Amino acid sequence: MKIKKIFIEKVDLGTTRPYSIANKTVDAVDNVIVRIELENGIVGWGTANPCAQVVGQDVNACYADLCQNADAYLLGADIRRFGSLMDTLETGFHNKPGSRAALDIALHDAWAKFLGVPLVALFGQKTDSMPTSITIGIKSAEETLKEADEYFAMGFRYLKVKLGKDVAEDLEKLFKLRERFKNSIHIRVDANQGYTRNEFLDFFEKARPLHLELIEQPLTAKNADSFSGLPLEVRNVIAADESLLDCADATRLTASNSCGIFNIKLMKSGGIDVARKIGFIAQFSGVELMWGCNDESVISIAAALHTAFSCRNTRYLDLDGSFDLARDVARGGFLVENGVMRLAGSPGLGIEPL
Repeated sequence: MKIKKIFIEKVDLGTTRPYSIANKTVDAVDNVIVRIELENGIVGWGTANPCAQVVGQDVNACYADLCQNADAYLLGADIRRFGSLMDTLETGFHNKPGSRAALDIALHDAWAKFLGVPLVALFGQKTDSMPTSITIGIKSAEETLKEADEYFAMGFRYLKVKLGKDVAEDLEKLFKLRERFKNSIHIRVDANQGYTRNEFLDFFEKARPLHLELIEQPLTAKNADSFSGLPLEVRNVIAADESLLDCADATRLTASNSCGIFNIKLMKSGGIDVARKIGFIAQFSGVELMWGCNDESVISIAAALHTAFSCRNTRYLDLDGSFDLARDVARGGFLVENGVMRLAGSPGLGIEPL
């Protein structure tokens, strides 16, 4: 069953709630949308929104690359030779994780639809449902509490708070959150590489009473040994994000016992295939998995959820990337009720085009 057509477009999905992190403000959301059509009419959908600061490729470069190269590598290929298609992506789109992710997701969707089952069923489903955190950007303490109130009213009990600009201000916000909600919420934090080593250790000590669930990427990814020299109790609650792009990074981090959690994102790994390999490396090294995202269509969020639920060491979801989009190109894929995510159960990714 051969690939008949490949459609590629770049779409501004917008955002209803602009936010800031340690190194930028996000107020627009472009995604590259890929549709792969098979001879029998089955269409596989994929999307990409890579971050140039993390992986060296932005949405515009991803779109240009796919327009130029996708047909040459995949047109006429047989979906039944799926392993060979993954090898083609690895060689044809090496060091282009956004391009690879969009095609990888679309191929997985088409493959599972061709076989008539949800994608997670092909991998072996290990989890049926799990709560996701929802993210609060860098804001004042007052604004943070106001947004937290909104999310709490919507049923979310896991909050991820962006930090990394000033330790004192960060702690003030977190203590006010804990005071407001007591033990009725779980708090995760993400410093986005914003702290120095000394700032982070100061933060860690002063934050002990807060019982933080995890601390995502507190130190810069440029220093490969930035985590490994920290005390073990500190490393155990660190979720590596920008330090973890591929299998080589996963192997290095596990060899040095640098962190207790991997934050895997399809936009970093280049899609589902590599993400699952990273998950296996973590599993055999006793590292837990957190599944994150950028601002993405429900298409790639669903892909991440299928992948997450196929890994037995998945412990955390942070798949809120589609919640604040002004619009989308598809619907479905998953259900969210009181902050708990579960898959829709339809063939492929379970999404429907709008």
